[in-house]
Amino acid sequence: MILTIDVGNTETVLGLFRDDDIVDHWRLSTGAERTVDELAFLVRGLLRDSGHDPATLAAAAIGSVVPPLTSALSEMCSRKLGLGVSIVDASADLPIRIAVDEPLSVGADRIANTLAASRLYGRDTIAVDLGTATTFDCISANGDFLGGVISPGIVTGAETLVRRTAKLPRVDLERPASVIGRRTETALRSGVFFAAVDAIDGIVRRIRDEWGRPDAWVVATGGLAPLIGPQCATVDHIEPFLTLYGLAFAHRHLSAGSA
Repeated sequence: MILTIDVGNTETVLGLFRDDDIVDHWRLSTGAERTVDELAFLVRGLLRDSGHDPATLAAAAIGSVVPPLTSALSEMCSRKLGLGVSIVDASADLPIRIAVDEPLSVGADRIANTLAASRLYGRDTIAVDLGTATTFDCISANGDFLGGVISPGIVTGAETLVRRTAKLPRVDLERPASVIGRRTETALRSGVFFAAVDAIDGIVRRIRDEWGRPDAWVVATGGLAPLIGPQCATVDHIEPFLTLYGLAFAHRHLSAGSA
């Protein structure tokens, strides 16, 4: 089985793949200060608690936007778990093209999303990734990453609002019962939720118009995709683990190339 690790600024998502199927997954807070020993203890514990023998792992694929964790995770996988490791970043030799002005600046998550979308859908796609930032990736049918949009993440924006106001409370992110809130908490929850939904629909429509692809397939991914995606008129499909699929596909391609 293949262990995939998607390291984001706020959360790290791990996936376990058998062939092209994800068989388990875990979501952790990202801790850049964790040591190799801590990471090994954590990963082994997650696997065993979920009924998986760490000895059945064959390899690992890592995509990270947190450089200090990239080397620690790579060392943990190779030295502690005895795995071959594929690092997925803009320099990796993958069957996609990063057709932007500064290709080496493109994050590993967007690269993995591009590969996954080209393999899974095979059509012009807008991948909306709902993480610390909300990103919109324009991916052509033949696997070209054409650029996109980066906007503040839903939770990031809400937390900034609460921190910068004296009397607004922190609220859980959930679909409100109505748009018009009759208390401060419900008004704030409505504003955060529906502002996110309408922003996604608005940006997707602008991308489709400018790109000239009115029928571009829109997939929502990331931890908040199951909550926000169903409320968006422009979202065609929800795949919370698009990035993990991309990492698994990348490992298969890179390991075949080095064989």
